[in-house]
Amino acid sequence: MVGGGLDAFIGGVHRMAANLDGQIELAAGCFSSDPEKSRRAGEALYLPASRVYSSFQEMAEREAALPENQRIDFVTVVTPNHMHAPVAACFLAHGFHVVCDKPMTFTLAEARALRETVHKSGKIFALTHNYTGYPMVKEAREIVRRGDLGEVLKIVAEYPQGWLLDRLEKGQKQAAWRTDPARAGATCCLGDIGSHAENLGRYITGLAIESVCAEFTTFLPGRPLEDDSNLLVRYKGGARGILYASQISCGEENNLTIRVYGTKGSLAWVQEQPNELKFQPKNEPARILRRGNGYLSDTAKKFTRLPAGHPEAFVEAFANLYKEIAAAIRDRIDGTPGGPYDFPTVDDGVYGMAFLETAVQSARSDAKWTAFLEA
Repeated sequence: MVGGGLDAFIGGVHRMAANLDGQIELAAGCFSSDPEKSRRAGEALYLPASRVYSSFQEMAEREAALPENQRIDFVTVVTPNHMHAPVAACFLAHGFHVVCDKPMTFTLAEARALRETVHKSGKIFALTHNYTGYPMVKEAREIVRRGDLGEVLKIVAEYPQGWLLDRLEKGQKQAAWRTDPARAGATCCLGDIGSHAENLGRYITGLAIESVCAEFTTFLPGRPLEDDSNLLVRYKGGARGILYASQISCGEENNLTIRVYGTKGSLAWVQEQPNELKFQPKNEPARILRRGNGYLSDTAKKFTRLPAGHPEAFVEAFANLYKEIAAAIRDRIDGTPGGPYDFPTVDDGVYGMAFLETAVQSARSDAKWTAFLEA
């Protein structure tokens, strides 16, 4: 792991998720750009001092020099956004597979360059859009693929939070880097959480964006990036969408919600009640589908761990990605054919950065619609 020190949130989530199925072991890390913080984190995680590094460059070089049966198999990158591309490129160049947190890079240009690096390396690259790991999200995708919704007409995706209603960036690490353009990039709210809402709509429906009309607002004076974003979306093929993300919505926690409306029915999924999916066929009673039941698709069953009535949630969704990543890497190491594997790839990362830069351009423009940038 690179990043994810003791004072980081997401690093601990990744470690729990990777370990959940007993197939992945944390073997080495550079947990901070501060060598002393990295050392303390490695000590707390019971790693040998020889496998805790002062820089990611040192880690890549020294791990690559170890015998094949001793070195790491892959690296997870959980740094602030501006370091994703250099860390990932470094480890790819040294022959390692890469798992990277989202958004994939700092800019779209970096994303395109990293895609070329991944393709030239021949290594596995996975992007952790973790909400795609929920069983009922996968069930929603299967419903769309079967044609049970008919033609998709409208997608409404929202991700409201309220935590940045206060100026936490003055003393809280997670808020500080997310609101800093030098580390987060050109967007705070949309890049941090709105990117999940967009990715979820595309994962479930398979629809690509044609153009957007975006408005960014910074409600706390002096904050350099937006803390609220509202988008109208036109999809290729004629569907329309509404996407909003907010970090100043008082009382909201992590209320990621998606609704998809088609000519034959609709569906709705709420991340804070993740074990249920509402399916509404046209002119029929609504159906509440629940995780763990035999009537679900084989895909949803594959990513379900517990019997019905025992809730599965955030860490398990992350773990579903890691389980698929582990299978892909194991097949690669063993030289056996496998797949298809169900996790976001470098292509999803490039698309996500194209979405963010299109929205940024739209928000800065007086034009009503901004064409989607080429991914």
